[in-house]
Amino acid sequence: MSHTHSHTGSGSRTNRRAFEFGKTHVVRPKGKHQATIVWLHGLGDNGLSSSQLLESLPLPNIKWICPTAPTRPVAILGGFPCTAWFDVGELSEDGPDDWEGLDASASHIANLLSTEPADVKVGIGGFSMGAAIALYSATCYAMGRYSNGIPYPVSLRAVVGLSGWLPGSRSLGNKIEVSHEARRRAASLPILQCHGISDDVVHCKYGEKSAQSLSSAGFRYVAFKSYEGIGHYTVPREMGEVSTWLSSRLGLEGFSS
Repeated sequence: MSHTHSHTGSGSRTNRRAFEFGKTHVVRPKGKHQATIVWLHGLGDNGLSSSQLLESLPLPNIKWICPTAPTRPVAILGGFPCTAWFDVGELSEDGPDDWEGLDASASHIANLLSTEPADVKVGIGGFSMGAAIALYSATCYAMGRYSNGIPYPVSLRAVVGLSGWLPGSRSLGNKIEVSHEARRRAASLPILQCHGISDDVVHCKYGEKSAQSLSSAGFRYVAFKSYEGIGHYTVPREMGEVSTWLSSRLGLEGFSS
């Protein structure tokens, strides 16, 4: 598999690629607007299908923002172009990370949240590759910056990752340990990860390893739930647990389980 542009963006700015994000879909709160969550689709999907999934949740006080990833060649698909938040060559701890793509997507998402009212709590969630970006954003928030050094602009209150993994998990602990502020932010951010045990696309062990990496780096509130007999998709029971978790973590009113 080709990893030609996985390492760009770590130093030089001359070769930065411009990413064209697709259409953003918004699900307005049906009740009092208490929280805004950006929800990120998986590889090859779009924001519309995310918005349709979220509309049915019993969370009237959340505004959902569902962006669509840029269309780009993806190494794991042999260079075939499709919607992807970043380039990925292999789903393993050893695959190179596309820092430039990760930062571009994490920055796009943070910008969507940065204009929300000050009294509204903000969070990020996602499925599969979308979960990878949600978890990556959690680490950017803790460190106070993206991997390119640009400051991270929003204060996250909750992160959800379904059937996903954490890019850049190998060096995470060292990065957070160096700063008291980073440790404080990591310790205060609740993260929920869910994974189907029969997932043959992103193996459950990668989700588990990611949760362990986050915990050992100092994220104190990491919950990992696995689902027997479930593959690479979401099920109503899982979305029900996500709803309950978000409601309690964000202190939402009007939740009916």
